[in-house]
Amino acid sequence: MASYCVNGSKKRISFNIHTFRRDGPSNYITIYLLDYTHCSESDLVKGCKKQVRQAQHALFLRFSYMMKGICLRYTQDEAEAEDVLQEAFIRIFKSLDSYEKKGPLGAWVRKITVNSALEHCRKSETARRHWLHVCETHDLNSVTPDEAIERLNLEALLQKIQQLPPGFRAVFNLYAIEGYTHQEIGELLGISAGTSKSQYSRARLLLREMINKELVLDSKIRNYAN
Repeated sequence: MASYCVNGSKKRISFNIHTFRRDGPSNYITIYLLDYTHCSESDLVKGCKKQVRQAQHALFLRFSYMMKGICLRYTQDEAEAEDVLQEAFIRIFKSLDSYEKKGPLGAWVRKITVNSALEHCRKSETARRHWLHVCETHDLNSVTPDEAIERLNLEALLQKIQQLPPGFRAVFNLYAIEGYTHQEIGELLGISAGTSKSQYSRARLLLREMINKELVLDSKIRNYAN
């Protein structure tokens, strides 16, 4: 019969096994298994390094929901996001030996997920064309904070980000959401800081155009209904 017991700060599942001996009284043997669903990050990493499937499954459950949200921002649909998520976790499990515990495990997992999404973007032919595209005629100083974009709820913003061309989408995510500087983005994507600024500005312009089209369409629908 299984039951929970607490050993310090670690939750463990204990199993009592009833054993019988021909030459003496029967005994109980208690086996303790670490409950990876509620264990510490340190124990979780140790279990994964030992290839314990329960630990690997627990790590995936702990971070997959948040990481899928990141993948969705860098891809066009859920199926593509699932592919990136799967590749990210393959890398995560293979790279656990390099995890140095200098920061939260979630931040380390997030970094690998973002890098996996970026590599996925770079493999896209469309994305490669956008790395080379800079809007020379676009006045960067003319782009001001867009209240319409900032007022969008998360789901609506995600849908619009997914409609951006891959190059613009990656730069927008890295700068506006992940908090990278344009210099850092340039190093990640193999482009100049100026190209990153152009890509970001163009992405904001495209998002604004999407919102304006929706507003015009909504207005026409309301006028037609009246």
